[in-house]
Amino acid sequence: MPEDVTFRELAKDARERLRALSKENAERVGAHLVMAGRLLDIDPELAYEHAQAAVRRGGRIDVVREAAGIAAYRTGRFAEALRELRTVRRLNGSSEHLPIMADAERGLGRPERAIALAASPEADTLDAVGKVELALVVSGARSDLGEHDAALVVLDKIPPQSGDRALRVLAARAAALEAAGRDEEAAALLADVDPDDLERATGNAEPEDDVVVYDVYDDEADADDESDEADADAESDDVDADDESDDESDADDESDDVDAEPDDEPIDEAGEGVDEEQEDVTDEEARS
Repeated sequence: MPEDVTFRELAKDARERLRALSKENAERVGAHLVMAGRLLDIDPELAYEHAQAAVRRGGRIDVVREAAGIAAYRTGRFAEALRELRTVRRLNGSSEHLPIMADAERGLGRPERAIALAASPEADTLDAVGKVELALVVSGARSDLGEHDAALVVLDKIPPQSGDRALRVLAARAAALEAAGRDEEAAALLADVDPDDLERATGNAEPEDDVVVYDVYDDEADADDESDEADADAESDDVDADDESDDESDADDESDDVDAEPDDEPIDEAGEGVDEEQEDVTDEEARS
């Protein structure tokens, strides 16, 4: 772990949530979260490893599972991202990551579920930025289904944006036009846009060459010496075991309900009630 990583780098809200752990364990978990955030745009796979290290030590903390879900999404582990972000929603009641969840459904080849999420009551709770992000996902989902005119209509309804978000809306419109076979219109739309600005705005820019990337510090060897670290591991295992159990028991369920389990189901210390929906498409299948 690099020496400049400090617990204070985390947002105040995240630091407060980690206070459920011992001071030493909270600092270790916090360091992994800091590194996950630093590396997400540089080396998403290593960011994922840091997020997983944090989960092993503090898996019942919502900000830890949030980091794990985002890192899973960024590395193409879409089914895992959905499970993690649903767990976050169950832990803190927030639907702020609905756009990522919808895009993960697209990644799993289920654009109709992405559209259903956008039509859910939870979508109304998003802030202005979240609603724009969700609209971009829905436009892509409509294109996935061959509904090209509908994809463009979704983009037409987005209020005027500025900065990188305006470029992202422009890129989405160009992609929708291309999907509709209107390549000349798409090219004209982006003709005056700086390619570097577009890549940066859409998250496709190459990482800087001079960024130093550190390996994940193997801090599991002494986990047994910290009682609450062992508890954190056990609690995280309980949550994951619940998810796996639900996946197995629901394997034959052909329902298309996006999120059938009740959101107000109580969560107890054993991890019961964090029973996430069966993912009938694996990340490996989605990549094939």
